[in-house]
Amino acid sequence: MKQTALITGASKRIGRSLTEHLAEKGWNVVVHYNSSAKGADELVKELSDKYPNQQFSAVQANLAHPDEVVGLIPQLAANNIIVDLLVNNASVFDRGYLKSTSLELFNLQMDVNLKAPFFLIRDFSNYFKTGNIINFVDTRVTVNASNFAAYSISKKGLWELTKMAALELAPDIRVNAIAPGVTLPPEDEDENYLEKLAQGIPMKKPGGVDPILKSLDYILGNNHLTGQLLFADGGENLGKNL
Repeated sequence: MKQTALITGASKRIGRSLTEHLAEKGWNVVVHYNSSAKGADELVKELSDKYPNQQFSAVQANLAHPDEVVGLIPQLAANNIIVDLLVNNASVFDRGYLKSTSLELFNLQMDVNLKAPFFLIRDFSNYFKTGNIINFVDTRVTVNASNFAAYSISKKGLWELTKMAALELAPDIRVNAIAPGVTLPPEDEDENYLEKLAQGIPMKKPGGVDPILKSLDYILGNNHLTGQLLFADGGENLGKNL
């Protein structure tokens, strides 16, 4: 029986790359989306045509709404979809120093980046009992820069949650994390922006999605690995060589 992955934010950017990568390796994939219905449906059709012996479906949920979060996995279970891998990829990334962070901005970062993964992990463990969970954090978890204060705190929390869940859910469920760095340009920027940004990291170049996909493969292939964080960031977490 083929294994099934649920990937949040799966219809675009890193999430889409993760979806296509797992599909190529023989996985069934549930493509979660919030507002990108067209992109999700197109991706499901494309993959279904390319891999007719695998199953692909799209599921909508606004991760900022707790009632939709807690309904997501029960909905899949009710449709007899057994999930072997949960990838908490979806996130919001909004700028704001601590002194200028509004309650609305803070709540949005926490709801999507921390609260949603918390309850998806809870429901995954209660409904499916065994498998893998991979959380996407950020290389910012190693520093205390506050220009994305609420976002950074949410990702630091997600990393702590990863370790807590790994301890509680072992040995049946392994829980690990990946921290991307300079990967893809923002949607309103180009590759030149990314190249300039990468000059501040040890490897001096953007990594693209390939290091992330290799990190995913490593986690899935190492059945003794749990509670760990793989930095796919070209050494950015090490800081700057002054």
